[in-house]
Amino acid sequence: MANSTANEVWPASRPVIGPGDFLKVGGASGEEIRRFDWAATSLGPIDDWPLSLKTTMRLVLSSRQPMSFWWGPELLHFYNDAYVPMLGQRAGNALGRPFKEVWDDVWGMVLPFVRSALSGEATWMEDMPLTMMRNGYPEQTYFTFSYSPLYGDDGAVEGLLNIVTETTRAVADRAGLHVAYELAQEHIRERARHERELKLLNEELAHRMKNTLAMTQSIVTQTLRSAESMSDAIATVTARIGALSKAQDILTGTPGTTASFEETVMAALLPHRDRDDRFVVSGGETYLTAQQALGLSLAIHELATNATKYGALSLPEGRIEIGWSAAEDGSFSFNWVECGGPPVTAPVRRGFGSRLTERIISEIFSGEGRMTFEPTGLIFRLVGRLDMSTDVPG
Repeated sequence: MANSTANEVWPASRPVIGPGDFLKVGGASGEEIRRFDWAATSLGPIDDWPLSLKTTMRLVLSSRQPMSFWWGPELLHFYNDAYVPMLGQRAGNALGRPFKEVWDDVWGMVLPFVRSALSGEATWMEDMPLTMMRNGYPEQTYFTFSYSPLYGDDGAVEGLLNIVTETTRAVADRAGLHVAYELAQEHIRERARHERELKLLNEELAHRMKNTLAMTQSIVTQTLRSAESMSDAIATVTARIGALSKAQDILTGTPGTTASFEETVMAALLPHRDRDDRFVVSGGETYLTAQQALGLSLAIHELATNATKYGALSLPEGRIEIGWSAAEDGSFSFNWVECGGPPVTAPVRRGFGSRLTERIISEIFSGEGRMTFEPTGLIFRLVGRLDMSTDVPG
């Protein structure tokens, strides 16, 4: 009703409840109060109660908001129907009993608020945690309540009024919502991380493809230039691209953007291993970028192919010692030492394989690679640097 005045909201006939009928509006709780033997308490018979107590009683009993109050020197307990569910198993044995007896399990926690209200100062608490035994077991509960002083006919404080709402479920719901919110936020963060990783992986894939294609183009071009026949060129190109393929297999099976030094070496040696003692391999756990893994795989392929044709692998008793080491600052060294093969002399003409093994691999590792043709066997030494920003698995 818009713009109504106070006179317009009053009913035509106002309800009237006389002083003797103050329990009429009390429902089940009012009936319980009516049947209670108050003559046995410090308050005495209902007919002798002060008007202030009856007025407070009528106010509380007529409200649908959970309310209770305590009155008199012993702080005897009164409550309305809406308050009864909060009593739990204490319902039916809480009326007319002292505050401390009814709520002995929380008395120590609410005592400061009781004292404040009895001193004439109202209090307010929101979502106060209280551990109760109202149902026979420890129960974590939460309540929002106010304690207000109640005044007698002479104006002195005679008790305190408790207007209360149990918020146990609301607190649990908020906690659940908070957990759900945090899980949702973590899901969003995880999704963002996955999207960033996917972007990085796509960029890495594109980078690897470019490197592989560039290296393949160089292999084909240089092999064709130096090959003596088309059949030789096809065989050489096929073998070199096969070495690249093995390195790619290692990179594809690695969860990060790196390849194990040892795995790269062992994969490149596999086609040339005809017995267990052909190669003596030693080195610590080291990881390579995709480009370094491809370059190392090709270099080892060229070294092993050369050893099969002219070096240690061309004789049954020949063997090759392979080792590497890396420092914390990223510097490293790689050694290929052949022994037990035929006498070695430096070749008159250096082909693409030799240039790949020395110059190109040196550039990839930002260092220097050099072959020396000792009479006892070919030696290749590479000194360079590892990329310290590589994404090491695990």
